[in-house]
Amino acid sequence: MATSDVATAGAGAAWCDRCGEPAGVGEHVACRAARELEPPRYCAHCRRRMKVQVLPVGWSAVCVAHGEIRG
Repeated sequence: MATSDVATAGAGAAWCDRCGEPAGVGEHVACRAARELEPPRYCAHCRRRMKVQVLPVGWSAVCVAHGEIRG
């Protein structure tokens, strides 16, 4: 999964990957806007806070249960 946001995380996403709130509650307009510039902070599958590393060429986020995603 290259990028993971509320709109593109897929049917298995139960949580917003920016604010950590339920993905089906509210529109998350601010979250989608912020995710264009920021990496995800929460795992969209289990709501765990992820370890995020921002590099000059992109970012990586690691969930202890679901692994790493890059962008």
